[in-house]
Order: sequence, then structure tokens, then C-alpha cells
Amino acid sequence: MASLDQMKFHRKLGAKILQARLDCGLEQNEVAAKIGKTQSYVSKVESGDIKIDLHTLTLMMKILKKPIGYFIAE
Repeated sequence: MASLDQMKFHRKLGAKILQARLDCGLEQNEVAAKIGKTQSYVSKVESGDIKIDLHTLTLMMKILKKPIGYFIAE
């Protein structure tokens, strides 16, 4: 089971992914298609329900035009 700190981190990361997606004017299904995942996967990442792997985060960084620091900075 994930620790409380891990859960908080994934919720914050998801919120930043959501904001970056909205800033780019993209829908969840558009991002999903570009990263080879489902819309449901993107939704769960944005809500912090699931962890995102580094490869997928790297793909999202490129699609959402944000540096890694945007996603992991406090």
C-alpha cells in the first residue's frame, strides 16, 4: 500500500498534469491517443488514483510542452 506522502505526491502530480493539459487546450482522449493509453488511464493519472511511469511522464512533458520541473516542483 502506498504511503500517505506517496499518495499526496501522485495527487499533486496529477493536478499539474491536468492543468498543463488544460493550458494546451487538449482533451484527455487526445493526450491518451498520443501516449498510447486510454482516456480512462489519463483520467486516473490526473486524479492521482494511479502512478505514472517515467516513460509516460516524459511523453506527456513533450505533448504538454512543460519541463520536468513543472511537474515535480513543490
